Amino acid sequence: MASSRLELLALKNFPLVQPGDDLARLILGGLKANGIALQDDDILVLAQKIVSKAEGRYVDLRTVTPSERAIGLAETTGKDARLVEVILEQSRLVLRHRFGVLIVEHELGLVMAQAGVDQSNISEDGGSDLALLLPEDPDASAARLRDHLQQESRRRLGLIINDSFGRAWRRGVVGVAIGAAGVEALVDRRGDNDLFGRRLNVTEIAFADEVAAAASILMGQADEGMPVVLVRGLARPPKDRPAADLIRPASEDLFR
Repeated sequence: MASSRLELLALKNFPLVQPGDDLARLILGGLKANGIALQDDDILVLAQKIVSKAEGRYVDLRTVTPSERAIGLAETTGKDARLVEVILEQSRLVLRHRFGVLIVEHELGLVMAQAGVDQSNISEDGGSDLALLLPEDPDASAARLRDHLQQESRRRLGLIINDSFGRAWRRGVVGVAIGAAGVEALVDRRGDNDLFGRRLNVTEIAFADEVAAAASILMGQADEGMPVVLVRGLARPPKDRPAADLIRPASEDLFR
């Protein structure tokens, strides 16, 4: 299933999301305001922050008492000890740390900086005491939003929740799918043949990550304010497979 043309359409002037907001309704309103009608097989890519905001995944650091471990790591990394405590609470393991860097295994299994706990673009007043966590279950969040959007639009849709990740072997961040519904997040091509009939033995494609990275070009990483991107024209594999399947088991991880 190959596509020869792909469109990426970012929703302009998307409103700031508040806890308890009906995110599906905001997206439908944003589509209408941008003159976009949903079509079957469209994929909506959402920035993680707007999903977390709508779900009220805020922590007020003024309510956090750091542990001795958090205080020690804060001294090493130069981070706020209260923030480090929140990171530890969201993590299974601390994998690497040095000044300015704290890499952990999130309780969801994601290996990432700061367990995804973030303070950028979350507070209108610029307050420094709020932090935002990842959605509790990103795949479930994606499924709920997709179901709502499909019901309202009567269209067959895919939905991906996108976050920015660094990589162990490359500089810079790229978009990565942490939640998905209505798409095959990981496409297994093992057993298929290449152009010359040779059997593929190890090829698996991080389909949802590729879509997330493409959408990130429009979303940006700073003050762009375009957290919803519609992806159109992409031939989608027929299966539904969650983003959790993209996480490499620790037994296969050569970088730990």
